Amino acid sequence: MMKHRSRGRDFVYLASSSPRRRELLSQLGLQFEVVPAEVDESRQRDEPPGDFVRRLALAKGRAALAAGEFTDAAIVSADTAVVVDEDILGKPRDDADAMQMLTRLSGRTHQVYSAVAVMTPEREAVELSVTAVRFRVLQDAEIDRYCCTGEPGDKAGAYGIQGLGAVFIEGISGSYSGVVGLPLRETARLLAGFGYCLP
Repeated sequence: MMKHRSRGRDFVYLASSSPRRRELLSQLGLQFEVVPAEVDESRQRDEPPGDFVRRLALAKGRAALAAGEFTDAAIVSADTAVVVDEDILGKPRDDADAMQMLTRLSGRTHQVYSAVAVMTPEREAVELSVTAVRFRVLQDAEIDRYCCTGEPGDKAGAYGIQGLGAVFIEGISGSYSGVVGLPLRETARLLAGFGYCLP
C-alpha cells in the first residue's frame, strides 16, 4: 500500500492521468500528485448520463483512496461524457468511428456532462456540470482532414474544444472547463467545502 505524507491546504491528489485535467487543476494554484484510478467505465443499463458521470467520478476517487493512505490532502476525481440523443459518445475506436461521431454532431447542439468529486477517508462530495455545445455544419472533407490530425483519437465525442476542434464550435452555454474535462467552478466550490482557500 502506498503511503503519503501529510500535506498542506494547497495540495491535492488527482485521480486522473489526463493532461487536460492536470492543466485545468493547475489553474487553481494547487500543487498536486497524480494517483492511480483504474475503474470499469461501462455504462449501466438505462443509466442517465448525469448519474453515469457522477458514479464514475466517485468510483475513480474511491479507487485512488483504496490504493494509498491519505491524511490531510483531498482527492480530486472527474469524469466527462459527450451526449447526443441520450447516447454517450466515448473515445472513437478508429478514424471511421470518429468520422461517424463528428457527422452526427454536425449542425446540432449536444450536451457535455462533467462530474467532479472531492473526497478524504472521512467524507466525499460530488457536483455535476452540464454544458450545451453547438456545432456548425461540417463538410465531409474537413471532418476527414481533422481526423487525419490524430486529435480526435483520445477525445470523448471525437473532438477537442481546446484544440483544433474549436473551429467547429458555434457557441457553448455552460462551463468551458467542464467541456475540456474538469469544471473549475464546481471543483473550487467543493474544495472550499473541504477547507481549501483558493486564490
